[in-house]
Amino acid sequence: MRTHESEEMYLETILLLKGRQPAVHAIDIAGELGYAKSSVSRAVGLLHKKGYIELNSSDEIRLTESGMKKATDIYERHRVLTELLMRIGADERLAEENACRIEHVISPELFEIMKQFAKKA
Repeated sequence: MRTHESEEMYLETILLLKGRQPAVHAIDIAGELGYAKSSVSRAVGLLHKKGYIELNSSDEIRLTESGMKKATDIYERHRVLTELLMRIGADERLAEENACRIEHVISPELFEIMKQFAKKA
């Protein structure tokens, strides 16, 4: 993994996959993202080393407490940003694509302002 963004993307993907299926493996992530299994395996190793995921004996990927916190924070940013972009006129596809980009670079302070605005609107 080269950037903080891809780390977040992997964690968010694991969270979403876990919501749809009982177990998550590297091959599931590769299929979801359209990446080579070797690239995903490398990323999984780094996420494990950083303490964001655990692997059991059947290589099932599970988020640790810190991994779950980070993944849910990322997903919250994605949902709030998508909703706000749709409210200002973007169609769902455009809102989703841009929320994916924005969620990785927005400051926590600005996100909090946007989140509070979304609650009021």
